[in-house]
Amino acid sequence: MNPNIYETDFYAWTVAQSKLLKEGDFKHLDIPNLVEEIESLGKQECREIESCLGILIGHLLKWDYQPDKRTKSWRATIREQRRAAQKLIAQNPSLKPYLTEAIADAYESGKDLVVKETPLDYGDLPENCPYTSEQLVDPNFPNDLNLAR
Repeated sequence: MNPNIYETDFYAWTVAQSKLLKEGDFKHLDIPNLVEEIESLGKQECREIESCLGILIGHLLKWDYQPDKRTKSWRATIREQRRAAQKLIAQNPSLKPYLTEAIADAYESGKDLVVKETPLDYGDLPENCPYTSEQLVDPNFPNDLNLAR
């Protein structure tokens, strides 16, 4: 196999690596790049849960801090991002221990979203995330979310 194919044609590289794995030809596998790609896949799951949580937290903050401006779009986004986060956790249970760190990182993104989309500023929001991991995945939180249907 062409040693530069990883850099020049990633798709061809993945096809070749898959074929080698299926054939059990471990001697010809591109181990260093396979390791890098597998690690990257795990990091991608972490980024995805952070992204879902960031959007979810941002909309929960808007919901809590601007009750007179609540929209069904906010409610739908909260429901959508909550489901996405729940699905990622269900598909990747080993992400659960990472949630505390993910929430802390996602909170910063959530605050950025609020500041961009509302008159609120960073000083108007709590320094740390006011929501627990349990609240973030609870479809009945906040209580008034489902009442506003």
